[in-house]
Amino acid sequence: MDPETALELVKHGVTLLLLDVPQYTLVAVDTQMFSVGPAFKGIKMIPPGVHFVYYSSSSRDGKEFSSIIGFFIDAGPSEVIVRKWDQQEERLIKLSEEEEERYSQAVKNLEFDRQLGPYNLSHYEDWKQLSNFITKSVIERLEPIGGEITVECENEIVRNATKMPMEDALGKQLKVGNSATSVGKSQRKGCYYTSIPHVVKCKGISGQELTSLNLDKTQLLETLLAKDYGGSEDLLLGELQFAFVAFLMGQSLEAFLQWKSLVSLLFGCTEAPFRTRTHLFTKFIKVIYNQLKYGLQKDHMGETGSALLDDSWISADSFLHHLCKDFFSSLLDGSVVDGDLLKWTCIICC
Repeated sequence: MDPETALELVKHGVTLLLLDVPQYTLVAVDTQMFSVGPAFKGIKMIPPGVHFVYYSSSSRDGKEFSSIIGFFIDAGPSEVIVRKWDQQEERLIKLSEEEEERYSQAVKNLEFDRQLGPYNLSHYEDWKQLSNFITKSVIERLEPIGGEITVECENEIVRNATKMPMEDALGKQLKVGNSATSVGKSQRKGCYYTSIPHVVKCKGISGQELTSLNLDKTQLLETLLAKDYGGSEDLLLGELQFAFVAFLMGQSLEAFLQWKSLVSLLFGCTEAPFRTRTHLFTKFIKVIYNQLKYGLQKDHMGETGSALLDDSWISADSFLHHLCKDFFSSLLDGSVVDGDLLKWTCIICC
């Protein structure tokens, strides 16, 4: 990249200025992770838009790491986001408006330029495919109070959830509730995810009708879209992507449970893909394809939490395998199926 192009990207891109972060701390944005060195002050040349920032504090020798803390941002061109390390709490905190403005001006004057690591633009496409439905409104609707997403706050949320062996294994891997700091933080509210009923209950209908409603989740989908998403399909898909990113990169088990609930809801629909919501399901299949394509890649396992996904996710006894098998079989056997939906179904099946 020539100097003029690089300078334009620095000036018009988003800058994440991180002050006083201890050496060896892992700091990441989207799919890119940095190990903090003695001169590190943040990341520059970030494309404007939605991003996920997350980090993990380190022991003094850089061999042990705490649970990840992450937060979403929606930043405009040339915007500077400033955070400072709080040594006592071992986390990044916001500064006063006056301090933030002073540091922002210093960044724009290129005073920190040599201490900022560049965002690798060649990886930006991966992030866009994982987040194209996440908007500012999605973030504001779902993020917890204070914006921080961390498994340390999920003790009660996760403990009260019905879990399969895979969830139990994930909980152990993420050390839910094992940290000494988790006791004090467990009272904090998690994300404001949409409540997805696992079983449809409805008074005044026959047992046969109730069974039918539970076998085909189309009516439940329509109810949730109208009641919780204001009729917006993209808002639902935004929540699906928000939960996946919070799980994969933020290592949130609460987020995994929500992602699983949304995936189960959509794959549990029989009528909607053929009749009422063909376009939604075409978009949904693309979202799932990109999530699994990225999450199961071996070359970045362990860089950004991707080690949480392995081949067991698509093994014959996994919940995802059973859902996909039934859903895709009904589509491939259907007499009339939308061309785009059929094309993406064939792509993900291969």
